[in-house]
Amino acid sequence: MSGVVFLVLRIVLAGLLYGFLAFALYTLWRDLQRQTELQGARQARPLMLEFEAGNENLVRTYTQSEVIIGRSLGCDYTLDDKTVSARHTRLVYHHGQWWVEDLASTNGTFLNGEPIITPGVLANGDQLRCGQVSGKVGIE
Repeated sequence: MSGVVFLVLRIVLAGLLYGFLAFALYTLWRDLQRQTELQGARQARPLMLEFEAGNENLVRTYTQSEVIIGRSLGCDYTLDDKTVSARHTRLVYHHGQWWVEDLASTNGTFLNGEPIITPGVLANGDQLRCGQVSGKVGIE
């Protein structure tokens, strides 16, 4: 009689173990789906940059979460000016805001006339200066 009881208990415990594993896998899958939805909702707000380079106004709009400004052709926004470093400034979108930081440029980055020492938050209409090239920030 005790052999049958132990067999039934083993079957019940195995069923409970498999049920727990199925529940854990379902919970992980559901959490992964929620994280994917949240990541999709964190799209960067469009950023418009307008710089005066020589006699031209270069206006560009970006939707990616990081924009590099500099003289190098590998930058997202290229400024052909000797006072602008190869990789001068980085604009990055996180925590629901656009942030600006200087990338150790030679002539500095200025936000509304103040030098950027630590990363700062950008607002619509801010004035941004890279070296001697001035520009305007538009956030939609």
